[in-house]
Amino acid sequence: MKLTIRYFAGIREHLGMTQEIVDIHAPGITVEGIRETLASRDTRSAQALQTHRPVRAAVNLELVDGAFVVREDSEIAFFPPVTGG
Repeated sequence: MKLTIRYFAGIREHLGMTQEIVDIHAPGITVEGIRETLASRDTRSAQALQTHRPVRAAVNLELVDGAFVVREDSEIAFFPPVTGG
């Protein structure tokens, strides 16, 4: 399933990118599952998306929790709990 992943604030700075398109072959994957999948790619991703670090998520511009199930062609945004302008 193709997903657009957007990164904000400190996560964006740590990864050095604002967004990417990923193809994840996992129907019924949750936001937390996507976060874990992305974090497992390399050391930099693991540090930016650590599961013990508080990270908020939005799917298609709506705040969601980690249990939210993502559908094809969704846009998922990850950002720290408090972000500035």
